[in-house]
Amino acid sequence: MAQSVSSSAGKKLIRIDVSSDTVCPWCFVGKRNLDKAIASSKDQYDFEIRWHPFFLNPSAPKEGVNKKDFYENKFGSQNQGIIARMTEVFRGLGLEYNMSGLTGNTLDSHRLLYLAGQQGLDKQHNLAEELFLGYFTQGKYIGDKEFLVECARKVGVEGAAEFLDDPNSGLNEVHEELKKYSANISGVPHFVLNGKHELSGGQPPEVYLRAFQVAAN
Repeated sequence: MAQSVSSSAGKKLIRIDVSSDTVCPWCFVGKRNLDKAIASSKDQYDFEIRWHPFFLNPSAPKEGVNKKDFYENKFGSQNQGIIARMTEVFRGLGLEYNMSGLTGNTLDSHRLLYLAGQQGLDKQHNLAEELFLGYFTQGKYIGDKEFLVECARKVGVEGAAEFLDDPNSGLNEVHEELKKYSANISGVPHFVLNGKHELSGGQPPEVYLRAFQVAAN
């Protein structure tokens, strides 16, 4: 879904800063519900959305580990209940929650989101969608370069392969954004509207709609 980055005559501009990790299922839920709220509010507001990094597991291995085994070890006896809950929530969004494949370090995905943001906020927002879709519904590994480059191609981000080949590309920028936007939060997704109104968690669309009203005043 394309997001406006300029304020049209007569509409108030709502800037939304999103702190998120690309392996956070509630971040995907939050994005989908935010998109619904935006779609029903475009006659009232223009939107400018920026995605910022957060690491749920900063020490996650770059090579990836079996997703099912990782969450079994992390959540123990609660794991099956969590999977059942996420399956139900995703189904409510018309999606099939897929626990196959690998999980691991998300740094490269955040570097790529930074690159996309430099080429346009629409591209960055659409890239977040592709990354979430692949990881949560298609068993793709968030650290797989081929998957990342394919996501970039789908949304029109140029130079992704070359950018990711250099491990220092975007690295300082990702860490600067971590300090600026995510240092003082304990979980994601986290939304800041117009620099003042904050929301946490994958909220339903009506919560975002109310937040738009507050932020616009």
